[in-house]
Amino acid sequence: MADVSRMTAPLSSRGPGRWLALVGIGEDGRAGLAPAAAATLNAADLVVGGERHLALAAPLSVRTLAWPSPLHAAFPEILAHRDRRVCVLATGDPFHHGVGVQLAGLVPPAEMQVFPQPSAYALACARLGWAQQDCALVSLHGRALERIIPHLQPGARILALSWDGSTPEKVAALLAARGMGGSRLTVLEAMGGPRERLRQARAATFDIATIDPLNTLAVAVVADEAADVLPLVPGLSDALFESDGQLTKSEVRAVTLAALAPRRGECLWDIGAGSGSVGIEWALAHPDNRVIAVEARAERAGRIGRNAARCGVTQLTVISGEAPAAFAGLPAPDAVFIGGGLGAPGLFDTAWEALRPGGRLVANVVSLEGEARLAALFLRHGGTMRRIQVSRLDAVGTMHGWRPAMAVTQWRVAKS
Repeated sequence: MADVSRMTAPLSSRGPGRWLALVGIGEDGRAGLAPAAAATLNAADLVVGGERHLALAAPLSVRTLAWPSPLHAAFPEILAHRDRRVCVLATGDPFHHGVGVQLAGLVPPAEMQVFPQPSAYALACARLGWAQQDCALVSLHGRALERIIPHLQPGARILALSWDGSTPEKVAALLAARGMGGSRLTVLEAMGGPRERLRQARAATFDIATIDPLNTLAVAVVADEAADVLPLVPGLSDALFESDGQLTKSEVRAVTLAALAPRRGECLWDIGAGSGSVGIEWALAHPDNRVIAVEARAERAGRIGRNAARCGVTQLTVISGEAPAAFAGLPAPDAVFIGGGLGAPGLFDTAWEALRPGGRLVANVVSLEGEARLAALFLRHGGTMRRIQVSRLDAVGTMHGWRPAMAVTQWRVAKS
């Protein structure tokens, strides 16, 4: 049993400076708190939380601080109370899409006590009988709806934290538009409290109205044969990308992604991005991967944004400008792809200088002049070169034959 007396003792006797408590609170308010969490809340000199959290924890006889906007504006005041007892209230588990991660960046774990409660994901699984480890967990709260697209796989189970009461209907419309209208949606509202409600509908006939803003959405994906499903390997169909012809074709793109070798959390500069297809597939490799697409032509820059949204990529930034001048102020890349030619003076040298040690650079060219530049760079920096030749079956009169595409010469080099 927890030593509740320790939670209410003077600060100097509570152990090594554990002044900050993070208490998860549910829709059942104080009634759902464990004794140790309740004692910590009662002993606090300052209680911080959203207006909803503070109402759930009422009555409170000490000073309270409601989260401002932006939320981090409250952090200096919290830190100023380091010699007092501070209790921060959060929804469910403070370290699952909660404020705990931000506070842990400011306060050492040795100075914190954490009392989590079940997250909304855990509560949803308990209501539906789903295994949480088999579910895709997505937060759409304050984030783009398209984040859910990469998870839309046949038979998938998805749990999504909604932004507000309009999110379920928007997700239903997205599913129906992508050939997944048979998917079953469950809207779980205000779980754990007296207002809890659970309602279900199919995406194609979604008719749930007046949804509580505090809701979690569960999706059991059912995909039609012709559904718009993103494959799980590189080399997406060319038809997925809006293009004016400036597009790294599917087969070459798959080889290029293998050469770039994306790793979790890395940043790619996609220079001369065209339709953005290489950068988009880099981002799809892991949700923490980032892309900076540099494109000189404004109409292509706009096209990149549309292609990214269609593929559910939100971690892509488009820089509309000429390289290498457009590189100014950009974060250093972990990898660089040059697909738009190497003719601009200083382009390669500027990108190479910015590339982090251990980073990879891949350049594709189709012209003889471009190949000559790659050969000169190969002699200076080493690396590997290969030629990629693809032929596709095409009609030849009343018969069929192989029509070769232009050969692509590729240079890959790692920076030591």
